[in-house]
Amino acid sequence: MNIHEYQAKELLAKFGVPVPAGFAALSVEEAVEASKKLPGPLYVVKAQIHAGGRGKGKFVELPPEAKGGVRLARSEEEVRAAAADMLGNTLVTIQTGEHGKQVNRLYVTDGVDIAKEFYLALLVNRASGRVGLVVSTEGGMDIETVAHDTPEKIQTLDIDPATGFMPHHGRSVAAALGLTGDLAKQASNTASKLYDAFIGTDAAQIEINPLAVTTDNQLLVLDAKVGFDSNALFRHKDLMSLRDETEEDPAELEASKYDLAYIKLDGDIGCMVNGAGLAMATMDIIKLNGMFPANFLDVGGGANKEKVTAAFKIILADPNVKGILVNIFGGIMKCDIIAEGIVAAAKEVNLSVPLVVRLEGTNVEKGKEILSTSGLAIVPANDLGDAARKIVAEVKAAA
Repeated sequence: MNIHEYQAKELLAKFGVPVPAGFAALSVEEAVEASKKLPGPLYVVKAQIHAGGRGKGKFVELPPEAKGGVRLARSEEEVRAAAADMLGNTLVTIQTGEHGKQVNRLYVTDGVDIAKEFYLALLVNRASGRVGLVVSTEGGMDIETVAHDTPEKIQTLDIDPATGFMPHHGRSVAAALGLTGDLAKQASNTASKLYDAFIGTDAAQIEINPLAVTTDNQLLVLDAKVGFDSNALFRHKDLMSLRDETEEDPAELEASKYDLAYIKLDGDIGCMVNGAGLAMATMDIIKLNGMFPANFLDVGGGANKEKVTAAFKIILADPNVKGILVNIFGGIMKCDIIAEGIVAAAKEVNLSVPLVVRLEGTNVEKGKEILSTSGLAIVPANDLGDAARKIVAEVKAAA
């Protein structure tokens, strides 16, 4: 689960992380009122969407020369103008895709004079199985370019979970940023507080870009991107109130209601599988046969008929889907339950695309019997390779 920048900063501030003053706004008038609460004379008006690259983004409804989703304002009138431009309009950034995201919230913060910008992030380093600190002296809007062109300017430090954040980690962060004296102490303290926030909230990622040194030698978090491990949210009921469902893909949101692992992709063959590894293999073999998967969908090992029906509906709701491949290995999941769900969903939504089903495992014969006597045009498959070849052939024949 991801949250907005203003929510992230409010959360990090509770852990002692230094952030500039700021207020969220849902309307132009609220944005103006927010600026009145700040000392000024410089304000920053920021579009709040779940995507990076806002500063370089473009609004679909505004002329090409219009500024992006992060703007400086030096008066209440300029705050009003920036807010009016952004709210309700669609912002396209490098991370939103060509369709962009509508801006429904703003964040008005106190402007600061920046002397230097850095990059600092915490995430789970899958190679080491530890929390990793990613540090770079090249913070700012071009960090993606830095990662691509000069990766040597990015350093990663791992933290042993047995010891947690130690003083030497703080010194390493300061050294990586080239800071000395009081700024080194501030960097060490900020990194320590960020680690506390990461562990304390079961975060999956905390990205600070930029971490800025001001002209009066203060270290401040000027932007924050925070995401949480969804599997740990049951331990953090307070964090659930930060969820903005309007920022989530509608199909993925619907899938979460049924505890389905669903991710929309750009292909044309829908997939329904039980087990993440089997799902990955299914997507790979579809590509091997010349087409592309439209989604990742894992119904899990304990799915029931209602869950399978919901999964089927979600796949069919994607207009790009030209065919569906169901690949089930019944261990805990029984093949007859899957078959009942497939038949129920196909009849309810009036299935109009080819459907290939491969079942194997517990109650497989019952499952096959349910499918064969359903009266639906379901193509059975003997194994995964056979299933992939058949669905590709069926889709091409129907084109």
